[in-house]
Amino acid sequence: MKPIQWFPGHMHKTRKLIKENLKKVDVIIEILDARVPISSSNPIIDELTGDKPRVVVLNKSDLADKQVTEQWKVYFKSLGDNRLPVEVSSKTKENLNAIVRGCQTLCVGAKWIDRRPVRAMIVGIPNVGKSTVINALAGKKKAIVGNKPGVTKDMQRLNVSDSLQIYDTPGILWPKFEDQDIGFKLALLGSIKDSILILDEISMKGLEYMVLKYPKRIKERYKIDELPDDTVELIELIGKKRGCLISGGAIDYEKAINLFLLDLRGGKLGKFSLESPGEEIGFFSDQFES
Repeated sequence: MKPIQWFPGHMHKTRKLIKENLKKVDVIIEILDARVPISSSNPIIDELTGDKPRVVVLNKSDLADKQVTEQWKVYFKSLGDNRLPVEVSSKTKENLNAIVRGCQTLCVGAKWIDRRPVRAMIVGIPNVGKSTVINALAGKKKAIVGNKPGVTKDMQRLNVSDSLQIYDTPGILWPKFEDQDIGFKLALLGSIKDSILILDEISMKGLEYMVLKYPKRIKERYKIDELPDDTVELIELIGKKRGCLISGGAIDYEKAINLFLLDLRGGKLGKFSLESPGEEIGFFSDQFES
């Protein structure tokens, strides 16, 4: 598969919006996917925001491997006092107040802290849950939410509470993924438009990873006693178990692998993480060789 390159015009606009409004804010709130914190952290955001104090929000923690998420919290704390990691779930609204507390903590001692709310800019790549986080914090829909990457197109300023004001930015991806392993992980989780991908290849490699790291989940979900070494054979078993058949009783491979992808993205395979601190990157990258 050729390297993924995707940088629509509104991504350029987002870079400009962030740069122009950075001086207005006290704190950066970076929303990451807890299952892939490094892969969902855009280096362009680091470039634009520099050393500005940052609340690192490990969102979708309800879908991530709890033990691995704890490792990531330790990792981000090790980066310095201006990084404060918090673990939340915008879907279940678990621990959302930690974001507000984190912003206030990073501004302790500021001369203006008793006179006005903390001003924070919320950033992140598409489909990590930025809008859902804002809506959950605000208690009602104040940001546009969609299941397609790049749904938010313009800067929005929102009064979340008396103590927190947020500048929301559209999701921003980088021009291309220099590390194709990162591109694969984002594709697997749906952070890149499916229309530009070869989903069957992505899904097959994702299934291999889940068998390697979380074999029990595959066995339980598809009621398979012993997992075959060959991934194609495993797809056949899944197809048989879930009725993914075509005329004559043959396996509908495309339907079976898409079923797996939907299960993975929908949390039906349990909590998982696709990367952990210090883990060698490269499991997925062979899928992106040109």
